[in-house]
Amino acid sequence: MAEAQRAVTAAFPPPPPFWKHFSKENVEKLDKLKAESAKSHDGNPKKKWSPSELQALDTPSELRYLIPPKAPTEGTYSVFGELQNLSSALPSLKDQGIEQLYPEPPATDGGKEAQVAQPLNHAFYLLKISKSLLLNFLEFVGILSIAPEQFETKLDDLRNLFINAHHLLNLYRPHQARESLILMMAEQLESTRNEIQEMDQIQNRVERLLEQLAVEAKDVADPILSESKEDTNGAQIDNKTVQEARQLWDLLEEYDS
Repeated sequence: MAEAQRAVTAAFPPPPPFWKHFSKENVEKLDKLKAESAKSHDGNPKKKWSPSELQALDTPSELRYLIPPKAPTEGTYSVFGELQNLSSALPSLKDQGIEQLYPEPPATDGGKEAQVAQPLNHAFYLLKISKSLLLNFLEFVGILSIAPEQFETKLDDLRNLFINAHHLLNLYRPHQARESLILMMAEQLESTRNEIQEMDQIQNRVERLLEQLAVEAKDVADPILSESKEDTNGAQIDNKTVQEARQLWDLLEEYDS
């Protein structure tokens, strides 16, 4: 058991012993078993199986390792020999059996009108721990130069200081996530406002151009124009209409880009 635990927690642990069961033959056997079972039930050999349905199959022992286990829903699970908690709440240092070097935040009043407790000044205690780390490191170097055999106590002090500092930083994670989300939403809102403003500008330019085209079209249709002028100015009017249409398309392409 001790050798197995050391193998799991090693820097480069070996693969689990059941990797040998993941052979091409076993994979083909499992696919065949799933197809036969699906045909006998719903007639669909290409059915997508859930882990719970696969576990309900009567599979041989060498094929059971190919079926993924159910995802844990509560409690803890082990990853490379270390227990991981499914709860998102940060456990306290006291619950982990570690000495806490900063005070607990003041408790709220349990009366009808509960007063909000003052938050803990994390920055102040982080600064104190940082100074203690520097002092303890200097003391640790001095112990190594004078009595190296007495290093263990001071090393434990350094470890405890680092754990407390790391725990204080982790207490800031919800605040960091909240502020990051606020910043991201503010950037999206500003980007949306800029896009709306650009759309309004393009709309105004298109409306002015359409109004100009309407006025020029009215002038072209004016009965004052004679038939003699129509032949001489027809080419100029057509060229102007083409240029105005090109300007309109340029505006629309600019908006799309």
